[in-house]
Amino acid sequence: MKSYRKELVFHTPTRRQFINITPQVNEALRESGIREGLCLVNAMHITASVYINDDERGLLGDYERWLEQLAPHEPLDQYRHNDTGEDNADAHLKRQVMGREVMVAVTDGHLDFGPWEQIFYGEFDGRRRKRALVKIIGE
Repeated sequence: MKSYRKELVFHTPTRRQFINITPQVNEALRESGIREGLCLVNAMHITASVYINDDERGLLGDYERWLEQLAPHEPLDQYRHNDTGEDNADAHLKRQVMGREVMVAVTDGHLDFGPWEQIFYGEFDGRRRKRALVKIIGE
C-alpha cells in the first residue's frame, strides 16, 4: 500500500470564505499515482472546516447567513473564549457545525463522488496563513 501527503495553503483576505478545493485535491490524487484507496482531507486549524456539498452560489450564501445566525461574530462579549483576548469564538463554533474533515473513496484514479459533490475549505477566522491536509492511501 502507498501513502501520499500534501498540504494546501490558504491566505483568505476576509474573515470568512468558502473555497472549492476539489481541483487541488484532484491534483494531489494525480500526483500520488494511487488508483484505488481513500482520500482524507482535513482542516489543520480549529477555526476552519472541510466539507462536501454543491458548488452553488445561493447555497454558499445560505451557509454564510445560517452560520452567522447560529454563532454570530458580534457582540464579542457574548463568548467566554473571547475573554482571553481573542475575537474568534464564533469561528470555533462554526467549525464544529461544518466539520473538520472528509473522506472520499478513490476508484480507478478518481474521487468517487455522487452528483454535484465538491470538496470545500471553509474559513471562519481568516486573514492569515492556514492549511489543509490531503492524505491519500491505497494502491
